[in-house]
Amino acid sequence: MIRVLLVDDQVLVRAGFRALLAAEGDIEVVGEAGDGAQAVRLAGQTRPDVVLMDIRMPGVDGLTATRQIAADPRLSEVRIVVLTTFELDEYVGEALRAGAAGFLVKNTQPAELIQGVRVVAAGDGLLSPSVTRRVIEQFAARTAAPAAPRRLAELTDREREVVALVGTGLSNDEIAARLVVSPATAKTHVSRAMVKLGARDRAQLVVFAYEAGLVRPGWLP
Repeated sequence: MIRVLLVDDQVLVRAGFRALLAAEGDIEVVGEAGDGAQAVRLAGQTRPDVVLMDIRMPGVDGLTATRQIAADPRLSEVRIVVLTTFELDEYVGEALRAGAAGFLVKNTQPAELIQGVRVVAAGDGLLSPSVTRRVIEQFAARTAAPAAPRRLAELTDREREVVALVGTGLSNDEIAARLVVSPATAKTHVSRAMVKLGARDRAQLVVFAYEAGLVRPGWLP
């Protein structure tokens, strides 16, 4: 059972999401919060698998709440999906840096929302939609000249190559086809890179790839 915490300051939005998710046999809504402070408190109490987090709320916003949840070692298994009304929200890139596993636009189709919850609960970043790539490009483009983090030296040449491909939005199967290796080998390279870089999920690998200069805006396939 996938346990979900809903966070949005609009009661009707939460009610709609709850009705949609509760109809699925493998998803359970374990709580609702109307602001970031309540979200952090409920995350600690309910230990959800996935938090659907509105990014713009009065008081403690979703960005601050995302940082606090991601920084809590007790909640290391919690995956946060940022919800936004706008496709190019200026805070989405910062949310990914803070530890969010991805994001969804609120007007997404119901089937896509449900699938997104399942994908993130399985440990993958919600990075396939082209709109997500555009947001990542936008915040990366605002970054000054890339600074190669010290952790980059810990990666093998093949792991750097794999991280760059993750940064362009490729799945493990697509990476395997590009490098002419098995999907299992590609997954192993991704997993090892995540461990070495201390990344929570693929979303943070994408952020790292941009910040380290392994991929730059305009390089997407």
